[in-house]
Amino acid sequence: MILTVTLNTALDVTYGVDSLRPRTSHRVGAVHRRAGGKGVNVARVLAGRGRTVTVTGLVGGPTGALIREDLHGVPGLRDALVPVAGESRQTVTVVSGDDGDATVFNEQGPQVSSAEWRAFADCFTELVREASVVALCGSPPPGLPSDAYAQLIGIASEMGVPTVLDTSGAPLLDALGARPDVVKPNAAELAAVTGCEDAGAGAERLRALGARSVVVSSGPGGLLSVTPDGRRRAVPPERLAGNPTGAGDACVAALAAGLADGADWSDVLREAVALSAAAVTCPVAGDVDAAVHERFRTTVTVEDLHAPQPH
Repeated sequence: MILTVTLNTALDVTYGVDSLRPRTSHRVGAVHRRAGGKGVNVARVLAGRGRTVTVTGLVGGPTGALIREDLHGVPGLRDALVPVAGESRQTVTVVSGDDGDATVFNEQGPQVSSAEWRAFADCFTELVREASVVALCGSPPPGLPSDAYAQLIGIASEMGVPTVLDTSGAPLLDALGARPDVVKPNAAELAAVTGCEDAGAGAERLRALGARSVVVSSGPGGLLSVTPDGRRRAVPPERLAGNPTGAGDACVAALAAGLADGADWSDVLREAVALSAAAVTCPVAGDVDAAVHERFRTTVTVEDLHAPQPH
């Protein structure tokens, strides 16, 4: 079982518009509403690939009830969300038809008490006993300790369960001392926390701070991995138009599955790029286009860059 953690679950609302223009009204075409948050999206992708997945995190209020109701309709996905008193957030993504770009509005999320956090940590500890991999995704809601992710990674590490971390800013830096097995920033997030414009140098900085392996996503530019056995770059064969908001979550799903299987890094990266591309062509995060995935998984280029650097 792969366990995904979404500390700040959301009801994701996606609007499709012909063209997005500031300071004017828009007529909305397609509207999608579904349970979301990065870890939930990761779980959807994994469940769609036939994996057994458990979703945990924090959820509350009428919005939280809608989130749970939606999750119960996903085959292969187990709901182990922990209730809180506050109202779960909504996110709004506006996808523009003229350029395929996405504009995202993220609410902050509910204030979480120390008692609620302790209850979640106890639940997480029990769930990890059944897990082969844990994926911890997204920014935490207000009220959690600054080392929340470090605490969870430490619990998993004590039980010998590998972790994938996908977050940014202070939550990322504060978690590195717990030595997550893989961290997956995008290029902008990496530059923001390291000050390095060069992705390879930034990834090495994260490894020096505790990350065992780093996978950097750069959108249509593909992935760069810096791991104990070297650097690799994986590049898609072509650029696809669509909604990019779920691409990073599809990438994390592939990384988690690869860790669970003990797969070779080249194979993991090839699958991660293929799944990411297949997510771009879908209107909402958490879905993948099976035909695109099948086409890309045999045409992604993976290049070994140079020998590993010790850390």
